[in-house]
Amino acid sequence: MRKILLVLLFVLGISYSHAQRNVVLIIADDIGKDYCDFYTDHAANTVNFTNIKRLLNRGVVFNNAWSNPLCSPTRAGILTGRYSFRTGVGDVVDGSNPKLSLTENIIPKVLNIFSPNGISKACVGKWHVTTGGPVGYNYPTTMGFDHFEGSLAGALGQTGQLAIGFYNWTKITNGVNSTCTNYATTENVNNAISYVNSQPSSKPFYLQLAFNSPHTPYHLPPSNLIATTTLSGTQNDITANPVSYYQAMVEAMDTEIGRFFDYLISTGKWDNTDIIFIGDNGDENLVAQTNPSKGSLYQGGIAVPFIISGPDVVNPNRTSDALVNTVDLFATIQELFGNSNWQSQIPTTIVDSKSILPILNNTATSIRPWAFSEVFRVTPLASDGKAIRNETYKLIKFANGTETFFNLQLDPSESNNLLTTAMTNDDVNNYNYLCSEMATLVGAGITCTPLSSQSFDANSIEITVEQNPFQSNIKINGVQTGDKFQLYSINGALIYEGKNLATKDFSDLSKGIYFVKLVAQKKTFKVIKD
Repeated sequence: MRKILLVLLFVLGISYSHAQRNVVLIIADDIGKDYCDFYTDHAANTVNFTNIKRLLNRGVVFNNAWSNPLCSPTRAGILTGRYSFRTGVGDVVDGSNPKLSLTENIIPKVLNIFSPNGISKACVGKWHVTTGGPVGYNYPTTMGFDHFEGSLAGALGQTGQLAIGFYNWTKITNGVNSTCTNYATTENVNNAISYVNSQPSSKPFYLQLAFNSPHTPYHLPPSNLIATTTLSGTQNDITANPVSYYQAMVEAMDTEIGRFFDYLISTGKWDNTDIIFIGDNGDENLVAQTNPSKGSLYQGGIAVPFIISGPDVVNPNRTSDALVNTVDLFATIQELFGNSNWQSQIPTTIVDSKSILPILNNTATSIRPWAFSEVFRVTPLASDGKAIRNETYKLIKFANGTETFFNLQLDPSESNNLLTTAMTNDDVNNYNYLCSEMATLVGAGITCTPLSSQSFDANSIEITVEQNPFQSNIKINGVQTGDKFQLYSINGALIYEGKNLATKDFSDLSKGIYFVKLVAQKKTFKVIKD
């Protein structure tokens, strides 16, 4: 009898362990930290996240989370745990831009390798990493999800046309398209509840619940989802007051998320489910409070809300200053399901994701020394480039060769480009470190010209640059006749090499930052063309 009891307890223990391994990833579309009232550094306009804040007392709020500046690259990174330069998805996926390869090892595919048919895997809502149309209707399930129900495209309808959009949209259900006239945010939660409810109670589930809200087109949500009664909903009013409608859409989304939370509680799944809430990139320009915003590598484009909450959080109701990236969700979700050996299941794949589990378990305060983001387009824009930051400093290297470098602790608004100032030793050392790390990560296309701290030492009188900024000639004091010089652009291209720097006319150079290297002394100086 005792042996039978022990076996029964063992079996129950296994069942309980599996029951705890439910994970829900909630993705809000186009919302940065600035509108989120649960962040202390929010901007003037916020939304009261009544229901998302229910996650706080059992979760961790991450203060320094980065995404990509656009939705498709962020979503591709979440699914694969790989940076955009590896997946090829650097821009919004549409008919002309690269899509996510069907051969990528995305979250549900690897979960199925770990536990064949042992975990239910569903994606509800926005997909937007592969092309649409009849050929693409089956892509979410082809790539590993057991169930897909939502929209494949980036936006519902056309911006500014309230007659379609969130109230009249094309819905794909496991490869079959139909026209849905139910409010999209409500329909997403209906579908999420229906799917979870259809699964065996003993079978753990992974649910990616990706809302289109608050992405354009802006509109007036159903009255039962918002407290605001002063909005008319006319197109003229929406055009004149986009922020008010944006806030209403976020409020409606939060209300529906609360309904989903209530369902989990009523069915006994709340205490066994880890819930992740993120934004996929910063605010749309129409409503941005931090500029540059969506599409930009500045903080307004990539600093996003990020919460992880649930039974796997030890000592909850805390915040973390750790550097985390949306690509880190890949490894984190695998390990929340107990799949700690996920890399061995896809051994030939380079994965950039770092598990956040040590922070959730309160056994570590950080998981990575730097965070990385990027954006690139088939038709390049001036904002294309790559960004990297550590705890204090941030470097952006734009594809056109320009650079910006900030101390985020002293300058969170990124208004003071340190490369145009007299940099301290710490500034220089951190610039060199971040540039070197970016070059090592990305490889081809990133060139670093190491700076010398002596170049920016105001007390140094041995070697100085005369008239900096310069207009035509670059004169270096304290060097010997015959010393060899090299002049580089900010992106590392060699412009001049020789011994006659002071007599060389550089008046035709474009305004900006350049670097002079003294070859014999192995010192580099920053100079500015005025």
